[in-house]
Amino acid sequence: MRVPDVTFKTRVRDENVEGPNPYRWQDLTSADIFRGRKVVLFALPGAFTPTCSSTHLPRYEELHDEFAALGVDEIICLSVNDAFVMFRWGEHQGVEKVTLLPDGSGAFTRRMGMLVSKDNLGFGMRSWRYSAFVDDGRIVKMFVEPGFDDECPADPFEVSDADTMLEWLRGFLDAREPQALAA
Repeated sequence: MRVPDVTFKTRVRDENVEGPNPYRWQDLTSADIFRGRKVVLFALPGAFTPTCSSTHLPRYEELHDEFAALGVDEIICLSVNDAFVMFRWGEHQGVEKVTLLPDGSGAFTRRMGMLVSKDNLGFGMRSWRYSAFVDDGRIVKMFVEPGFDDECPADPFEVSDADTMLEWLRGFLDAREPQALAA
């Protein structure tokens, strides 16, 4: 399975933009993000939410260098939130290594088959919690939290965590020739 082909609406800092908010819109396609690269992608229900802010994102940030040492080019945190919310959440969390990717309309999440209704929590449509290892646009491994369903009363967080992905990636590499991932 390959990652869906979508265009993400992102904001990037640009010193040529005058005023107190020197950012401009920049479209990024799935190809821009995943082509020719090894990416750990993890998706979560929402910025500023309890588990996402206290555990999920911080642990990927903490283990970033261990993933990089295994040949991972980038760790991406995706949420069905807009670019402004993702930016402020990143600032609030002190994120420096993990890339926060807004999927504002949920197009990527929908095409991944991971879009769920969380109206029972007042969230609307959001991503189910999962993680994936993507190599050159091909999804090699996914960890999807149990209980996938609309209006799920719980927020399972058992398998999409950074430690599970890191452990799997180490085992994946052990099963291959040395340096196979970095090649």
